[in-house]
Amino acid sequence: MASLEFDIDKGTILSRIDEVILSVLQQINDNKPPALSHFNRSTWLNVSYDENIGLCVNDAMKMTSVRFDSKQSIKKFTLMMKLLSMIYRLIQTGSFCTKRDLYYQDTTLFGNQTALDEALENVSCMIQVPRWRLHVLATSKGCIAGNLCFHDVDGNYVDCSQTKAGIQVPSHIEGLEHIQTDADFVLVVEKDAIFQRLLSEGFCERMRPCIVITGKGFPDMNTRMLLNRLWREFSPKFYILVDADPYGIEIMTVYKYGSRSLSFEAPMLTVPGLEWLGVLPSDIQRLRLKDDSLIDLKLSDRNKISDILARPYISKSQLLYKELNVLLDLGKKAEIESLDSISTSFLTDVYLPTKLKHGCS
Repeated sequence: MASLEFDIDKGTILSRIDEVILSVLQQINDNKPPALSHFNRSTWLNVSYDENIGLCVNDAMKMTSVRFDSKQSIKKFTLMMKLLSMIYRLIQTGSFCTKRDLYYQDTTLFGNQTALDEALENVSCMIQVPRWRLHVLATSKGCIAGNLCFHDVDGNYVDCSQTKAGIQVPSHIEGLEHIQTDADFVLVVEKDAIFQRLLSEGFCERMRPCIVITGKGFPDMNTRMLLNRLWREFSPKFYILVDADPYGIEIMTVYKYGSRSLSFEAPMLTVPGLEWLGVLPSDIQRLRLKDDSLIDLKLSDRNKISDILARPYISKSQLLYKELNVLLDLGKKAEIESLDSISTSFLTDVYLPTKLKHGCS
């Protein structure tokens, strides 16, 4: 399994950047068009599944060449070289900045945030150093509440139990110190609306000691890193609550197994012990959810299900395989809010307490 070095000093990182630059200069000196190369993460064939880590790149993964003399990749080459320069300066000066900060330093060159994000992932993969070691931070969008305390990178004491609307997940997860929690479980919630609802209905107080966290849809890296750190350093149970639809299930798989694009950083981003609490597609029939609370599957939904069923980890998860096929057979999908068709208090008063007590299935 190819992987990045997560415990690496700044001198080594700077040396690796130097090596890349020297290689480019040597290619130019030899009258060759300069090129950069990194692991190809565009296909599932280059990714394997490890039960203890999640999705990770294969040892024999093919490389992608980013060439200066190619119309298809000259822009990518330029962005990667620019980022290497910016990162070098950040590490030399001991400074940190966000991806957004980098973008605004040269909006004309980068064009859009997505192009910068992709180039940054490729640079990280190329020199085999995780992005947070490159002194580039992502802006957090996740929120957390419950029995968790820590000191942030600036030394501020943060008590996540003292909030009515959740505390934003910090941007510098590695910089957190003196983390303390006695939580029995961590509940990951797909959507902010459900997260806020649980807090307003006193879920954390009723089910304490616990932690509730949301990535507000598809999770950002900081939310995933915080969960991974809690999983590695403490031993609570981890559960997730998502919509019973292909995209909710996709979000669950990202938290648990990781993603193909960031498979080279899986050891710091996944929670292999995460259990799928709900809403399960089989819950739609078991709870006899009202038909007017359900939504017909679209062709894009069926295509997404087929995509997930073809992934490396599917053979290791009987529950995931079964529930995806239940969803296909039903031809219907349900949001977490569909439970309101039983009772507006059903989610907090019955569904979650019962699932947490008796198990996910």
